[in-house]
Amino acid sequence: MKYALIAIVSLFSITTVLGQKSAKVRELENQRKAALAEIEMTNQLLTETKKSAQNSLTRLNLLSQQILQRKKVISLLNQEIASIDKDIVELRDELISLQGKLGNKRINYGKSIQNIQRRNVSQDKLLFILSADNFSQSLRRMRYLREYANWQKQQAGEIIEKQREMGEKREALGKTREEKQDLLKNREEENLNLQTEEATQRKEVEELNKRQKQLQADLKKKQRQADALSRQIEKQIAEEIARAEAEARAAREREQSERERALATGKKTPDQTEDIRQAATRGGYAMTKEERKLSDDFAKNKGRLPYPVSGQYSVVSAFGVQKHPELKYVETENNGIDIQTTAGSEARSVFNGVVTVVFTVAGYNNSIIVRHGNYLTVYSNLIEVYVKKDEKVTINQPLGKIYTDVENGNTTILHFELRKERDKQNPSSWLSKR
Repeated sequence: MKYALIAIVSLFSITTVLGQKSAKVRELENQRKAALAEIEMTNQLLTETKKSAQNSLTRLNLLSQQILQRKKVISLLNQEIASIDKDIVELRDELISLQGKLGNKRINYGKSIQNIQRRNVSQDKLLFILSADNFSQSLRRMRYLREYANWQKQQAGEIIEKQREMGEKREALGKTREEKQDLLKNREEENLNLQTEEATQRKEVEELNKRQKQLQADLKKKQRQADALSRQIEKQIAEEIARAEAEARAAREREQSERERALATGKKTPDQTEDIRQAATRGGYAMTKEERKLSDDFAKNKGRLPYPVSGQYSVVSAFGVQKHPELKYVETENNGIDIQTTAGSEARSVFNGVVTVVFTVAGYNNSIIVRHGNYLTVYSNLIEVYVKKDEKVTINQPLGKIYTDVENGNTTILHFELRKERDKQNPSSWLSKR
């Protein structure tokens, strides 16, 4: 029984390890499916985005993202294949181990059957019991014979069980080999897709290089429009800070006057300091008690905010100064991120807040600023606006319809910014991952 238990524990350990490996394969498969979904989405945006002079760089960025995702898929396929190879080795080793154990059990069981057949079993058992020195020894011999008979039945059962396990392992090994063949086929297809996409990318890079002067002129124009948008945002922030500070100063003066009158009359006045607007930083936006809580809640959700668009999307321009990987002469600077989505999509609030202003800037159509305590989010390039100044909004609430530039490639792009006080933040680090 001791050795049987050791064998069972060993078998359970092997099966557990194999189960963990299979779980790893499933995890890699899920990651691969997510990457393929990203490729499908980007491909849809590329299909909708017609070639034009003004959106050529956007198309190239989409294509570059698609290539990166395709390489990720191939990498995940390689990891899946490597993991399955390990599973195959462990299944094969386990099968060999089971075959060895089954062989030993068959030999031992065969010997016990041969011994039984060579003699008169009933007579041998009776003589074995009656030849005992005393009654106690007879009982022990009877118990031994019963245990021996049970052992034979157990051996027969274990042989059947080992045969069943071997059948299952052979079947699992066959399925795992089939999975590997499917993955190898998928990898070959993905490599062909990658070659096609890289060839398309090279062609578009060549076309852009031929129009280098025009592209640089377009980028300068876009940068001037972005600077105008930034100035308008900063002007609005400065006005809000000044207005909030004026309210806080007036409240402090009222409280001081009330205290002075109370001292003169001998009355007590409640402490209202907590209700007065207070800035979290020197020169920052003075917040009410409610706004301070909203600001804290916003900060706690960093990395979990929803994307500010209703449809499928892809980030086509990242935050900060970016040197283009394919066009060495192209350098862009972005105070937020540009999110391309499908025609008809809406901009959505990423968190609860209050609309502080709706304004228009050339190149960005309508823009909305939503305040979340001392955090602000900016939604630009809207053709329709659904909200108004001082309106409270909730997370995922539609704010407006994003403009689709039908004349210049049918692109639908939302410009999105996120700031804390005056400091520009990288929106991608605040938004949730897919």
